[in-house]
Amino acid sequence: MERNIDMKKISGRYLLSAEGRSLLFLRPGCRKKRRSWIIDPAVRKRQRTEKNTEKNQGEKNMTLEEFFQQTPAAAVAFSGGTDSAFLLWAAKQSGCNVCAYYIKTVFQPAFELEDARRLAEELAVPMKVIEADILSCSEAAANGPERCYYCKRTLFTLLRQAAEKDGYTLLLDGTNASDQAEDRPGMKALRELEVRSPLRECGITKQEVRRLSEEAGLFTWDKPAYACLATRVPTGTAITPEALQCVEQAETILSQMGFQDFRVRLLERGARIQMTEEQMQKALEKRKEITAALRPLFSAVMLDLEARSASR
Repeated sequence: MERNIDMKKISGRYLLSAEGRSLLFLRPGCRKKRRSWIIDPAVRKRQRTEKNTEKNQGEKNMTLEEFFQQTPAAAVAFSGGTDSAFLLWAAKQSGCNVCAYYIKTVFQPAFELEDARRLAEELAVPMKVIEADILSCSEAAANGPERCYYCKRTLFTLLRQAAEKDGYTLLLDGTNASDQAEDRPGMKALRELEVRSPLRECGITKQEVRRLSEEAGLFTWDKPAYACLATRVPTGTAITPEALQCVEQAETILSQMGFQDFRVRLLERGARIQMTEEQMQKALEKRKEITAALRPLFSAVMLDLEARSASR
């Protein structure tokens, strides 16, 4: 617990951190090793997060090959993205009896299923598609701060049930060592359902996933990270199938125009387009074309002049 300190009563040396909130003082007559810290809770939380990140990325308890040597059979939650694609490839290469499970909801755009089917076919791995009405989960449809947790728990419960019905007792997902558990509410659901994340457990980062995927010849190696369509709706605004359909149509149109790694976010009944810095000029040049194409879907079409960070 943080204590209040009267600076006038402290004798000896003291130092304020760069944040101006952490105090280090050295009692007179004490050796340098005996230090007392009074640290702001926010700073302490950040330090713990950084320490955990270094541990997750730096301590590799086993290699991925060793993991699958201990895993003769497994079901993989397969999204068609870079991480789960590489995990599926690694399982297949290791001789694991693996089956991919893709869960189809209104939160996933059509191209993700197409990519998933293509990769599973190229790897000669069986893939099953499970359709789920995610909006029947009231907490997910309400789109509150914990939406991702309720969504993940609902969908992975269905995945586990399907996998167990097929004889698979172990369910894997593609979370990697670069993913911050503290920043992803869905990670809590994975822990509760005892879903294993081999890439994270083996210390494989996103950068390594992309490098190894390219070496393996996977077409997903440079695929931009893609958050589900639910993230386009402002937190606190109820999610409807109609809203998601408009967003998916808009993003499909922009993709056909040659844009990549962008987002179309709802702003009341309008659309706010977020582009990376490299594509901003192109978006301005195609302003009239974009407006004409998206105007039937939204009451207003806006380009966010603050460039979005490129996906990792």
